[in-house]
Amino acid sequence: MSEYLGKDTFKLGFGLMRLPKLPDGTTDLAQVCEMVDRFIAAGGTYFDTAFVYDKGHSEEAFKAAVADRYPRSAYTLATKLNAWHQCHDEESAKQQFFTSLERTGAGYFDYYLLHGLMRHNYTKYDEYHLWDFVREQKAKGLIRHCGFSFHADPALLEEILTAHPEMEFVQLQLNYSDWENPGIAARECWEIARRHGKAITVMEPLKGGALADPIQAVRDIFLTAAPQAPVVSWGIRYAASLDGIITVLSGMSSLHQMEENLSFMKDFRPLSEEEQAVIRKAQDALNADKSIPCTGCGYCVEGCPMSIPIPDIFTVANRQHNNEGFRQVREYGIATYGKGKASDCIQCGQCEGACPQHLGIIDYLKQCAERFE
Repeated sequence: MSEYLGKDTFKLGFGLMRLPKLPDGTTDLAQVCEMVDRFIAAGGTYFDTAFVYDKGHSEEAFKAAVADRYPRSAYTLATKLNAWHQCHDEESAKQQFFTSLERTGAGYFDYYLLHGLMRHNYTKYDEYHLWDFVREQKAKGLIRHCGFSFHADPALLEEILTAHPEMEFVQLQLNYSDWENPGIAARECWEIARRHGKAITVMEPLKGGALADPIQAVRDIFLTAAPQAPVVSWGIRYAASLDGIITVLSGMSSLHQMEENLSFMKDFRPLSEEEQAVIRKAQDALNADKSIPCTGCGYCVEGCPMSIPIPDIFTVANRQHNNEGFRQVREYGIATYGKGKASDCIQCGQCEGACPQHLGIIDYLKQCAERFE
């Protein structure tokens, strides 16, 4: 592989978006601390959070579990500034940086990202002068490496990287399901980033958990090829085997998930040619599947004027599609109780603009309304 920023970084990164919770909804800090201890003991260093994750509790959990318990040399931290979510002007956008410094207790950020650039929001980062802002913070020593996370088309990625060659890395959604998916264009985006000489951190290697528990056809392919290997290993190792990868982020939410991931990433080895052939079989099986490819990130929900629990509705629909039981109408009623139903959609398009997967949510909701109501 070529030389690039972060080449020698441990290839499993600890994503802090979906931390374990206690029954009262607060973060299970004791379990997070144990997960952190296992991660660092195995050689892990890269932690990834964001100003908007869990309304700030993710960054606070990082401070309690990592910054307050380990020397600064034991870890690297990535966090993000979001100019379109929980933000209303240039001042509040820039304040996120300083709030994140206080919340995390890290002193400085090893990797700092402008968060979630898409067609409907990327101009905000110009309007608020945030490209210049992160360069200024880097010059002050508060940022080591600048980058951005990206959820849009290859043409926009080319445009941004051409306009901002000072960006050192890009965070991309790369997984075997989306490699040739025109809605994500993972392969094309990876190729563009590498052509510009940018290193890459990988998000959604398991597509929000969908590839951790894939459809039965995919599961059968993997278990036939390697009966003892965890199914999740195929997705994480696939992404980590690509050139230019700093680390592959896994949003681990339990000690079991941490231990499982470390079981095959502590001594990481890239996929062999034979294993790549198995991946191609799995891709063919996924291409034949008709489930709604929602990752459950929830960005579509917060701005919905009808309070429709979109990811929950899609989960129920996918369970019906995959023949998991026969009580989907009952489950739909539970999922939507006290909230909006699929038929309440007013087609305002807010959800589709916020969706990192670029799903046709309005049409999917119409289908769900016809199916369940």
